Amino acid sequence: MAIRILIVDDHGVVAEGLRHLVSAQTDMSVVGLAENGRDAVRAALEMTPDIVLMDHAMPLLNGTEAARLIRERSGQTRIIMLSMYSDAVHVYRALQAGATGYIVKKSVAKEVVDAIWVVYRGGRYLSKQLADIVIDHVVHRSAPVDPLARLSSRERQVLQLLAEGHSVADIAGTLSLSPKTVETYRARMMEKLGIFELAGLVRFAIQQGVTSLE
Repeated sequence: MAIRILIVDDHGVVAEGLRHLVSAQTDMSVVGLAENGRDAVRAALEMTPDIVLMDHAMPLLNGTEAARLIRERSGQTRIIMLSMYSDAVHVYRALQAGATGYIVKKSVAKEVVDAIWVVYRGGRYLSKQLADIVIDHVVHRSAPVDPLARLSSRERQVLQLLAEGHSVADIAGTLSLSPKTVETYRARMMEKLGIFELAGLVRFAIQQGVTSLE
């Protein structure tokens, strides 16, 4: 039986390249494509793929938060994160969200195929250049400091949508919340971060990889 894979990337060229790569393997098949984190969660719940091959930087909901929601609601689906970030904070953030693979986007195509097999068989996979970074933190018994850790999942989602220019009303509709609840999340988030203006929130969101605003 072929490994069933959902591909999630908001760049059409990248998504198509991944689709061709996966489809070229006789023991793998692409069951769907998604362009943002929210569509990825919906597709993963509907299609129950074996593997979600997911970009980190996406609009509406980034890959890390999407991974968290997918793992909470569909525990059998495994997630491989594709990211331009190779620092320890982003790696740990993805693994804590439930990803079992993390590939730096500049990696060669063969590494993607290898990662799919390792993760499908129940293992974990990190790009080779990340091994030293993770081992160093394990040896020194120190997890990287993550500024986002003080925020709840909802607060991180509101942060991304605010940074991408969505209004409180739009955010309320997207998250199925009342505007007042969104405003409460925004106020709590600002208090925790010590950032009280939108421009500062946007800078923080970009610096932390919450959104790329590409």
